[in-house]
Order: sequence, then C-alpha cells, then structure tokens
Amino acid sequence: MKTSKESTAKVNWDDQKERLKEQFSGLTDNDLYFEQGKMEDMLENLQHKIGKTRHELHLLIAKH
Repeated sequence: MKTSKESTAKVNWDDQKERLKEQFSGLTDNDLYFEQGKMEDMLENLQHKIGKTRHELHLLIAKH
C-alpha cells in the first residue's frame, strides 16, 4: 500500500512530466518514466535528449 507521501510524490512527478513534455516536445512518457532505483539513468538520458547539463536539468525540475 502506498503512503500519502508516495502518492503526493507521484502526483508531483506526473505534473512535472507534463510540463517538461510541453517545454521539450521531443520528450516521451518513456523518457520520463521513473523507476525506483533508476533515477540516475533517467536523468542521464534526459540530459542527453534535451542537451542540458545535470545542474540545468535539476533547475528545470525544481522550478516546476
């Protein structure tokens, strides 16, 4: 069973995914799929796909 914290994090990530897809039209749901324990892989792939540094990517995610 998910805790309310996990549910809130999922809703927040769902919102962030949609905003990132609006900002970077080439991103897909697969690019933004968050799998437990694979966050670093996802971030690396996003960096490469949108041409941003890790710091820039973190800033983009944090401001949403």
